[in-house]
Amino acid sequence: MAEVHLEGIRKAYGDLDILHGIDLDIAHGEFVVFVGPSGSGKSTLLRMIGGLEKISGGTLKIDDKVVNRIDAADRNLGMVFQSYALYPHLTVRDNLAFPLRMAKMRKDQIAAKVQEAAALLQIEHLLDRKPKQLSGGQRQRVAIGRAIVREPKVFLFDEPLSNLDTELRVQMRVQIAKLHRQLGNTMIYVTHDQVEAMTMADKIVVLKDGRVEQVGSPHDLYHRPATRFVAGFIGSPRMNFLPCTLKSKDQARVEIALNEKLTRSLPVQGDFLASGQPLTLGIRPDDFVAPTGAPGELIVDIDVDFVEHLGSATYLYGSALGENIVALSPTDHFHAGKSGQIALAASPSDCHVFTNDGKALPRLEAPKNWN
Repeated sequence: MAEVHLEGIRKAYGDLDILHGIDLDIAHGEFVVFVGPSGSGKSTLLRMIGGLEKISGGTLKIDDKVVNRIDAADRNLGMVFQSYALYPHLTVRDNLAFPLRMAKMRKDQIAAKVQEAAALLQIEHLLDRKPKQLSGGQRQRVAIGRAIVREPKVFLFDEPLSNLDTELRVQMRVQIAKLHRQLGNTMIYVTHDQVEAMTMADKIVVLKDGRVEQVGSPHDLYHRPATRFVAGFIGSPRMNFLPCTLKSKDQARVEIALNEKLTRSLPVQGDFLASGQPLTLGIRPDDFVAPTGAPGELIVDIDVDFVEHLGSATYLYGSALGENIVALSPTDHFHAGKSGQIALAASPSDCHVFTNDGKALPRLEAPKNWN
């Protein structure tokens, strides 16, 4: 088993607090992604789990054993970093074998483990090359292989794909996800790229300013963000935000006003709010549809300034109700270079409402694509 438990984990440099009491449980075999903007503390948290940064407060357990004061080399973790950190004068075979030689393993065991890792990563034909003869993706696979041969309890990845071009990033995402399924190890992965987080993770930990904003599956975070920050960070293009005010409410619904003429009743819990309180309405670009005349649907008139045609999808960029807005076009009417106005609708069950402090009001109906 390889469970990781963080209880009140803090990190400070002198009087400057970086992490503010992180509580987190990572189950055996989970693929967990730490995601957040630069400076959110995600890499620092990973390095503390790996033993590369000292813990200022709290308790870190791996397999129910407190490891706060255990050296990185004795935690049995496999680490893969943004820089490949390969020895340029050694072949791929010798780079893979290096940590096993340091552990004084027998030559036949080393050879077997190197061959097994190379086969798993499909780099057997590269074993006699040196790093300078490899592409970026091949070097990253060698770096991953060097972690695999040690048979660690937990793999730690710190933005390992940042140096790769777009196509290689996609290939390596697939490779790492397949590797997780094959090995079944616990993996903790840091990235600033929410697309990587959404496509690879069993569980995402969203960090902001050294605090956990939300923990959940990619589906949970996309469809039920707990805060406006998570709603805006997860999803590309980001969620649209429109200012509104609370007109009335009961235990099961709130009625919001976007202007004097446009009001709608939404299935969110806001009985604790005061009438007239300013709120924010959130609608994801892909939740806009052509108006159907369904009861309660919210119709927004969008002045389109720019059209982004991606082949499989067309996004409309413009303004509505005085705010910038992005919508997935439900029609073929717009094409590159065309502008104009379009009326689009959103179902009440797909609308999000946030308070002034950024908290999401609990939604009492599942969105249309909620499983």
